[in-house]
Amino acid sequence: MNGKTFKPLIIGDLAARIPIVQGGMGVGISLSGLASAVANAGGVGVLAAAGIGLLEPDGFKDFLGANIRALRKEIRKARALTDGILGVNIMVALSNFADMVRTAIEEKIDIIFSGAGLPVNLPEFLQAFPGAKTKLVPIVSSGRAATLLAKRWLDKYNYLPDAFVVEGPKAGGHLGFKKEQIDDPAYALEKIVPEVIAAVAPFAEKHGRKIPVIAGGGIYTGADIRKFIELGADGVQMATRFVATEECDASEAFKNTYITAHEDDLQIIKSPVGMPGRAIGNQFLADVEAGKKKPFACPYHCIVTCDVEHAPYCISLALLNAQKGNLDKGFAFAGANAWRCDRIVKVQELMDELQKGYEESAGGLQD
Repeated sequence: MNGKTFKPLIIGDLAARIPIVQGGMGVGISLSGLASAVANAGGVGVLAAAGIGLLEPDGFKDFLGANIRALRKEIRKARALTDGILGVNIMVALSNFADMVRTAIEEKIDIIFSGAGLPVNLPEFLQAFPGAKTKLVPIVSSGRAATLLAKRWLDKYNYLPDAFVVEGPKAGGHLGFKKEQIDDPAYALEKIVPEVIAAVAPFAEKHGRKIPVIAGGGIYTGADIRKFIELGADGVQMATRFVATEECDASEAFKNTYITAHEDDLQIIKSPVGMPGRAIGNQFLADVEAGKKKPFACPYHCIVTCDVEHAPYCISLALLNAQKGNLDKGFAFAGANAWRCDRIVKVQELMDELQKGYEESAGGLQD
């Protein structure tokens, strides 16, 4: 249907030779090392803004300043390592969302991906920087959300989303679904991708421009990529597979949680920020489930929806500990297929494998 080899992913005047967006992973899992490697391999490399400042020496003392400084530094480091396409994932739920968006645009990032809430005012920041070329790509989980955003952006800012990422319930980390929807076939990625494509089509047609739709959540093989391209997606977002790469910015211990995980280790947790999330089960999470509190001092109310007073642990601190390899004091978020990772490879090797699998799946072969 779409040929044997990958077609580039075109977002405005940007063209990614490989139609793969590496999903943004906080805290500190996808920074300049991973993002630049993916961009060099022809995909879209993405840094994650969530908790990025916690890796700075003064991250807990000057949370706001450290986050701005760290994001600026990582974008510049990544840009020095690649001429490819770089994006930043900035969660709407971040209490410093506005600062992070402004910083990314100031640093001339190619794309801002934004989910964990609807980024209803994102174009407002771009308009404050005349001549800025940063593309704005919302992450949604339904056709209804895509329609709402497109209408809102047009009415208020005369701006259409440059693309959409559709994230399904098999993704890792915080999920845009209720717990009972996660295993409901009505919310499967295969079901919601065509719905978003249909929702976006009238806007694209009326305004005479392409609005690419990128499918994400549980995509693991080249054959998976073909399935969603043939459903009408223009590209895919993948995060989990990029954890098991040499260039991933997490510690070896964090990466090894993926390599050693079994299928039944993946579990849905109730995050302190009020959303369900998918993670690899461990003793830390077992203790939380058993009602044991992990004492913490909140350095800054980093997530708008976090119920600090009643939270059994600090999500940012738990993810930071995991990133550094202290899994007894934290845990790893992961997609539904994380247990399938069995070795750590170079990013280029992974991209080659995915392209080979895509090509071999033409005509119904599986990789």
